[in-house]
Amino acid sequence: MRIGVDLGGTNVRVGQVVDGRIVRLLSEPCKSDRPEEEVLEHIASLVGALMTPEVECIGIGVPSVVDAARGIVYNVVGIPSWREVHLKERFEKRFGVPVSVNNDCNCFALGVCHFGEAHGYRDVVCIALGTGVGAGVVIDGRLYCGHNTGAGEIGCVPYLDRDYEYYCSSRFFVGHGTTGKQAYERAVAGDPRALALWREFGGHVGRLVMLALYAYDPQAIVFGGSIAHAFGFFREAMYERLREFPYAKTVESLHICCSHIEHVGLLGASACE
Repeated sequence: MRIGVDLGGTNVRVGQVVDGRIVRLLSEPCKSDRPEEEVLEHIASLVGALMTPEVECIGIGVPSVVDAARGIVYNVVGIPSWREVHLKERFEKRFGVPVSVNNDCNCFALGVCHFGEAHGYRDVVCIALGTGVGAGVVIDGRLYCGHNTGAGEIGCVPYLDRDYEYYCSSRFFVGHGTTGKQAYERAVAGDPRALALWREFGGHVGRLVMLALYAYDPQAIVFGGSIAHAFGFFREAMYERLREFPYAKTVESLHICCSHIEHVGLLGASACE
């Protein structure tokens, strides 16, 4: 048995994982506005509630720059008080089992590749489309983090007048006076303006996919995050943009899909080593 922790600025989820299945789950709002020690104690209390003698290790996914070797997180997104937190050291001392810490998008990639839609693929880019844009990269079956777990920060690459994150996340819809959720609901109702907005968004995502192809040449790209629920509204425009990619055979052989595994980031965190 392993314990996975999916930490976000909004919620913290902790689960017991056995053979790729969550057998017990705790989820509570994260006390993100509280001091460092209070946030740590909150997470530790949830982990402690699930600790049993059968637990072999703990894996934690955090939205931040991570020194994965030492288990230190820096400048955690959504938790202002977490500037430098030695998570691995603190939790190993408290619980007496090995603890692994990684970036949340890397945990998403591990979950998708171990337990989800990318199982069986050796080279995969998993892209989270939500409040921002992040990615986890798997090369030859192994998670590739880079020196500071930043290998998947493709959303920060300059694009048009801003960057890919602005055009391929919820910020795109905010820039058009709405939200991703509202645009999705209006598109479901058949609103032509919302449908046109999703088509424009799909063109930008097509460019993002091209970037991933140039950088990593994966077999598969898997989307996750809240925006991915609207894949049906931007899929066609994305593929239309991909016709501009100069290597048609690459696109033909590329598998693109969305992850539908519940709590996939938590599952991936439990697989961290």
